[in-house]
Amino acid sequence: MNKNGRLDFHTYFQAQVEKDESVGRVTTFTHGIYTISTESNTLTGELSGKFHYHCHQVSDYPAVGDWVVFQPYENDTKALIHRVLNRQTLLSRKKAGTSNDEQVIAANIDKVFIVTALTKEFNERRLERYVQQVYESGAMPVIVCTKRDLCENVEDKLASVQRAAPGVPFHAIDNMSGGGVEELSKELISGETISLIGSSGVGKSTLINRLMNKSVQSTQEVRSSDDRGRHTTTHRELFQLPNGTYIIDTPGMRELQLWGDEMMVDTTFSDIDELATNCKFRNCKHEKEPGCAVRKAIESGELEEGRLKSYNKLKRELFRLDLKDRYGTHKTNRMLHGSNKNEFLHKLD
Repeated sequence: MNKNGRLDFHTYFQAQVEKDESVGRVTTFTHGIYTISTESNTLTGELSGKFHYHCHQVSDYPAVGDWVVFQPYENDTKALIHRVLNRQTLLSRKKAGTSNDEQVIAANIDKVFIVTALTKEFNERRLERYVQQVYESGAMPVIVCTKRDLCENVEDKLASVQRAAPGVPFHAIDNMSGGGVEELSKELISGETISLIGSSGVGKSTLINRLMNKSVQSTQEVRSSDDRGRHTTTHRELFQLPNGTYIIDTPGMRELQLWGDEMMVDTTFSDIDELATNCKFRNCKHEKEPGCAVRKAIESGELEEGRLKSYNKLKRELFRLDLKDRYGTHKTNRMLHGSNKNEFLHKLD
């Protein structure tokens, strides 16, 4: 046990706090109001004017999972937030729309449960995107396949999961009986924090309720036509499980626009990265080059063509995001669509 009394207040965070400072963890954030949890209390928080003034980008603001230093007032019922402690990990995505802004999903997480249903909702390419973003965050991915009881070809779907996320732990569970949850519970470690991500209707709230052993999140039926559900969870919230693990539920995502560094794609596609070490040319693009080990694996059936296409797509997407960050949207569009496109790309290589 540490001086804060909370198992999730690790030494990494303790070292950043002065002796007389009050510190707590953000458990919810809605409409500019934060809920802050301490060892023995829950307070309603807001940013101090000075803190707000020094925030220049979205990631500067507190997010669910953050540890914050605050000044309590009104008999310890309210809090004025002065600063955010340095984060160990940060799960983000690109904000939907044409802007180049970051949207923070959760902070200081150890694992991310990527929840996907083994029904019509299942999509290998989407799963690759989720795994990519989790690796980018610094957390470890775990894939949770729900609705096993509604799937007629479970083994085939699980084989698809292994192809889309080589080396990533995965678990399949029944929604009705809860079968498989006991095995999944081995991933829950006291003092660690887990975030759930996935599309709406895949069963994240149902899973939370099972792990909590009580109903804390409302659930709704999904449409039979496409397995999509309404956004039952409307905001991010951190819960403490009975065993001392902390878990963050998040609203369902209709899309996941990537945020981060294209170099991390090689971690997500470790199978392609390993094959590429046997290519004849070090800078092989895996297109028509002689001696390409990746193309050879595709021809032999060892690797799917769609996985290579996804690998290239994610690389291009993150490369473009980096250019927008450095040069702005309009200049990036001119560079990538102008007559000197190939010359420009060659210089960057």
